[in-house]
Amino acid sequence: MSLQDQLTTAFSETIGKLYGAQACDLLQIQKTRPEFEGHITLVVFPLLKLSRKKPEETAEEIAQALCSSFEWITSYNVVKGFLNLSLATSLWLNTLQEIGTTENYGHKAVTESAPLVMIEYSSPNTNKPLHLGHIRNNLLGYSLSRILDANGLKVVKTNIVNDRGIHICKSMLAWLKWGNKATPESSKKKGDHLVGDFYVEFDKHYKEELQALMQKGLSKEEAESASTLMQEAREMLRKWESGDEETLSLWRTMNQWVYDGFDETYRRLGVDFDKIYYESETYLKGKEEVLRGLEEGLFVRHEDGSVWADLKEEGLDEKLLLRSDGTSVYMTQDIGTAKLRYKDYPIDKMVYVVGNEQEYHFKVLSLLLDRLGFAFGKNLVHFSYGMVELPNGRMKSREGTVVDADDLMDEMIASAEKIAREAGRAANFEEEERWEVARRVGLGSLKYFILKVDPRKNMTFNPEESIDLNGNTASFIQYTYARIRSLLEKAAQNGEKPSVSSSVATPLSAREIELIQQLSDYPSVIEEAGRIYSPALIANYVYDLVKAYNSFYHDCPIMKETDTSLRGIRLFLSHTVADTVCRAMALLGIEMPERM
Repeated sequence: MSLQDQLTTAFSETIGKLYGAQACDLLQIQKTRPEFEGHITLVVFPLLKLSRKKPEETAEEIAQALCSSFEWITSYNVVKGFLNLSLATSLWLNTLQEIGTTENYGHKAVTESAPLVMIEYSSPNTNKPLHLGHIRNNLLGYSLSRILDANGLKVVKTNIVNDRGIHICKSMLAWLKWGNKATPESSKKKGDHLVGDFYVEFDKHYKEELQALMQKGLSKEEAESASTLMQEAREMLRKWESGDEETLSLWRTMNQWVYDGFDETYRRLGVDFDKIYYESETYLKGKEEVLRGLEEGLFVRHEDGSVWADLKEEGLDEKLLLRSDGTSVYMTQDIGTAKLRYKDYPIDKMVYVVGNEQEYHFKVLSLLLDRLGFAFGKNLVHFSYGMVELPNGRMKSREGTVVDADDLMDEMIASAEKIAREAGRAANFEEEERWEVARRVGLGSLKYFILKVDPRKNMTFNPEESIDLNGNTASFIQYTYARIRSLLEKAAQNGEKPSVSSSVATPLSAREIELIQQLSDYPSVIEEAGRIYSPALIANYVYDLVKAYNSFYHDCPIMKETDTSLRGIRLFLSHTVADTVCRAMALLGIEMPERM
């Protein structure tokens, strides 16, 4: 039984005997504030409705009943409506032993009857490589999938690839006009980078054309309407949707270049998917549903032939579902994809990991799916997150000013290797190990810096700050972890084993109890992170745990401790901290180096 469960049971039984009522829903248990004596505090105010007494009287009454029934409560004090309890060393040691010997402590096993959650993340376009914004999306989605899995839920990780549309045609058209039949092999570029270059090329020529038209006296709107480049791109989209084989052949070739590039980036980033859907395979399903809705009077057709959903009664406006030329929009595709997914899987909850600029889109999607008669429409979750920016401002794909995901990963790994080499920490490493440690530290720093921030907030990614060994960073956590592993290895070489002995004569120090208490919090942190969809809770929990360990390490001798029982306990505590840190960081997709 975990410490939290043991306390809850003890308090519930005691209050039930005193007042003849169940109190589980009224219990508020928290750590005692540093300025007061004690380890655990029971907030008494919610219990006054049962006791019908003053806060101090109620606290005193509960405290005396607890002390008479449970010998592991050694003392107490009452501060107004707060009952502060001190717990015996034996309880802390039993708690530590349970944590350290329980496999995957804090992680719930997934059962056959567990609810199934599908999480969509990444959602790239095949006209450009993945960039920093995609990195935040992928890291949030992947981490959330691991956190929900640790909460005992079945999880399906899915991706929808936007592989059709006007933006794809822009890259294709640019390749035909200015590509000189370039391939990833001939250009020595990753396929997604090559196709992204042509997207930027199209935009460059498009802007030049607009500028020339406006110099002839046309307004910006008139120039956009008169653009031959844009007209050619739209014509290519119409050919694609009509099944023109020449257009489809080029589309398949260039998309495959991009898929191969994406796969390499995903592998390096450490994320994956159980099922990938493609817009080219789902948009027709969406069109079918829209046309069905039109026949049933759920939607309306305007004079130009376009189809719209009138959402004014829901407090919104009209939403375009099919253009006048019959081509679909993102909303059409999402309707079709949702239908296919619920056909493929018995989904209990659908979570879309998409930036907060799309909040309106998912509000509308939920309404439209519900209007079309899909029961799952009302229950979809938009995991909305803030944008990630650079110290010098926002990124723009069309202008080629994005921070490329591959380049950023390369930079982080190179920085980690350079820092270690200059500090002399990798002097005795073989070349392969040196770069493997650099990979784990560099990518860990990138992932942690992004995931430690509340997902709902905008953030600025600073590469230099992210890899600082002394801040709230992955490298600080990884270094502490590696130091613990080194300590345990030296202890093993000396014949010392981590162990918990109840015969220890010396009471545990405040540092040791603080660490055990923080370790006991791990299951509730996972549960809360899953409830509110926040990997940041995990990241900052690990940071606080590592800070507490470093204080313990500084104040409590381990290998120099003369009491062998206490030395074994401190080794066991170190071992348990390292295991918990490794397990928690894995929920963030971060690998730990065994030495640094």
